[in-house]
Amino acid sequence: MTTGNGSVERPKLRLGLAAQPHKLGEYVLFDPLQIGKPVVLSGLALAVVDRFDGQHTPYEIAFQLNVEYPQVRVTGETIATLARALDEALLLDSPHFWNQVRAPIRKPVCIGTYEAKPEPLREQLTELFVADGGAGLPRPGVSNSPHRLRAVLVPHMDYRRGNITYGHGFKELIEQTPARVFVIIGTSHYSPARFSLTEQHFETPLGIVETDRDYVHRIAEAYGDGVFADPLAHVPEHSIELEVVLLQFLLGDKRPFKIVPLLVGSMQDCIDADVDPTAKDEIVRMVSVLRQLEEQYKEPVCYIISGDLAHIGPKFDDARRAEEPWLTESRAKDWNVLEALRQADAHKFFRTIAQEGNARRICGLSPTWLTLQVARPSHGKALHYQQYVHPEGYESVSFAAAAFYG
Repeated sequence: MTTGNGSVERPKLRLGLAAQPHKLGEYVLFDPLQIGKPVVLSGLALAVVDRFDGQHTPYEIAFQLNVEYPQVRVTGETIATLARALDEALLLDSPHFWNQVRAPIRKPVCIGTYEAKPEPLREQLTELFVADGGAGLPRPGVSNSPHRLRAVLVPHMDYRRGNITYGHGFKELIEQTPARVFVIIGTSHYSPARFSLTEQHFETPLGIVETDRDYVHRIAEAYGDGVFADPLAHVPEHSIELEVVLLQFLLGDKRPFKIVPLLVGSMQDCIDADVDPTAKDEIVRMVSVLRQLEEQYKEPVCYIISGDLAHIGPKFDDARRAEEPWLTESRAKDWNVLEALRQADAHKFFRTIAQEGNARRICGLSPTWLTLQVARPSHGKALHYQQYVHPEGYESVSFAAAAFYG
């Protein structure tokens, strides 16, 4: 019993899925990673799906149910049909699922937060530069400034809320480096792995952005086991995708380029243990590997840090609303963080956040610290800062654009 997309002979539900009540007598089965599509099930269907353990055929499951619940008659074909539907929705651990997530080209997952069609998307992205307070679109050519741009920090908020902060960061990037290879170091929101690489190229509504697979392979070879340990890390992740779309918009028909997508997991364990990240062997190894590869590379390399600042309010399990005077206090702490970035001091940056136990959940901690260690800039500059606040104080997220030179 198969579909054209993979076997469901012994259907196996993917790990990590969740179900919650939908309507009376119905439940919605959904994927917290947002890889699979949600499916609405009856109570009986949910009981069937709960038996999708990869060990039994639909007909065996039907027999078990009919024995245990003689008042309910379920056929193997009905269960097989349900299994096929879940497989199409990418909720089964099946060949179809793995073929999709391991495809050579990663499909976009953030469409909906940005426009799906090229022209409306270009208009949306243009606004990030030309709206009130915006930096303006990048000028043609690259500056001859003696200060070499090593990296930029940009948000990974959705474009609506991140708005002109994106523009300030990307204008500096495009105007201040001739690089054609961009190592995008982003916050990993879904994976427990310390570091996660992917060989996939990235599809955007504007075309395909190539991953520099040779660079990726060299990192993996020099670093050793672990960088491909979580094959799902990049699939639902937005922190790389949102930067790739902007690169494609700004450089797609002007400067051929490739990306190196690297996700960095939490460094909260370093904060909890009161140790600098340099005390962790795997972190020091990655810093060394990235430095060596850039030194060996024949072309200029520039780093893009994809990370936000503080996350506070009930949405993030805080007991109080994100409102004054807490917002003012959080802004002041953000500026302490930005001062450490102005000095391009990775140690001070980490200690500033660690001193408050990262209580404000600065998700850009890991990629920013790593980039400062790898790029070793001499100084930084804050380009723009914002603090988004939900109208009812449900959440506040702050973010900034910054540039690093050396």
